[in-house]
Amino acid sequence: MKRRYFRLACAPGPCYRPAMQRFDAIILGGGASGLYCAMHAARRGLSVAVADHSAKPARKVRISGGGKGNFTNLRVGPENYLCANPHFVKSALARHTPWDVIDFFTAHGVSYEERDHGQLFTLEGAPRLAGILTEQCGRLGVAFFLGHDVDVADSSGPFRVRAGAEELSAEKLVLALGGPSWPQAGGSDLGFRLAERFGLAVVPPRPGLVGLVFPKKLRSLCRDLSGNALVAMVATGDAAFTDPLLFTHTGISGPATLQASSYWREGRPVTIDFLPGQPLAELVETHRGSNVLFKNLLARVLPKRLPAHLLSPGTSETPVSQLSGEQVEAAADRVHRFTFTPAGTEGPVKAEVTVGGVDTDMISSKTFEAKPVPGLHVIGETLDVAGHLGGYNLHWAFASGAACGQSL
Repeated sequence: MKRRYFRLACAPGPCYRPAMQRFDAIILGGGASGLYCAMHAARRGLSVAVADHSAKPARKVRISGGGKGNFTNLRVGPENYLCANPHFVKSALARHTPWDVIDFFTAHGVSYEERDHGQLFTLEGAPRLAGILTEQCGRLGVAFFLGHDVDVADSSGPFRVRAGAEELSAEKLVLALGGPSWPQAGGSDLGFRLAERFGLAVVPPRPGLVGLVFPKKLRSLCRDLSGNALVAMVATGDAAFTDPLLFTHTGISGPATLQASSYWREGRPVTIDFLPGQPLAELVETHRGSNVLFKNLLARVLPKRLPAHLLSPGTSETPVSQLSGEQVEAAADRVHRFTFTPAGTEGPVKAEVTVGGVDTDMISSKTFEAKPVPGLHVIGETLDVAGHLGGYNLHWAFASGAACGQSL
């Protein structure tokens, strides 16, 4: 769009500023949800602008799935999302399925493979997904205003947005600014702050899909086990996930931990079952005639240094054939119900998603318009919707973006 300037009569000498540029819709946020929304709105013939403080669009998309692009999941359902209103996600998910996402990307040359738990990864890598989203918006005439601070004027009538030196105006405004997770990839709380400025309630945000930090008394376990991985069940409250667990130098990570972390609240205990589906008592009975030391038996099914942190010294050095029922019971409690209270999480810098956000009770589940503010829409991670690990968050970005874009 050609930039127009006019002279300010109130100032001496040559002083110019850009004229207000008018659009049908302005989308704040150049991530997955924002670009997908812009594309669907532009397909309907609307003039659309995308403004973002990041100079490069879709930065989180480019590193999603470890850079391999886990772009959706064949098992998408409402049960895969955390939201204060569990029914909120149903409409958008029903209207934009994994096959809609697959059809879009494959139509533009993407090939993919299915991995564990229905996860779909592109074979071309995550940057290609970002490239397609950006290219399609460009071909549809979407105007980009990137790499500048973004702000919204507090006023009635058309929404007015300042993107650097540019002034934009539109009857529709979409907040697609994500949350504060991954600040190194552009994450911030700007979407929450703007929502509150418009009078929308925000469910307090916290890091999700993030590693948990052990209390100081367990740091020796971290030092000894850092880098070791095993399949375990990690549980907190009513949520439990069985997947690989990874010991880090400060605590635990890996898929099982990341999943549970989204449900964890400060001060709550976390329980680990290091041998899910394999009762320790049965393992002992199977080897009851053996004189192998108990710690060495456990080292066959657990990381070698872990038994020393789970067993008392006396039990650890006892031959399996001499173990008492009380020793086995106490060991089983530690192996299957290892309970601790995390000192915290690894924080937003390591979090893959933000749990919490704009209260969905104030948002239409069909159009994503804010009920108290006609013309204002909120989508993606800026909402109080957080998905499980495995492509669910990108799918929510696409589903909410499509529903909003088609309704503008």
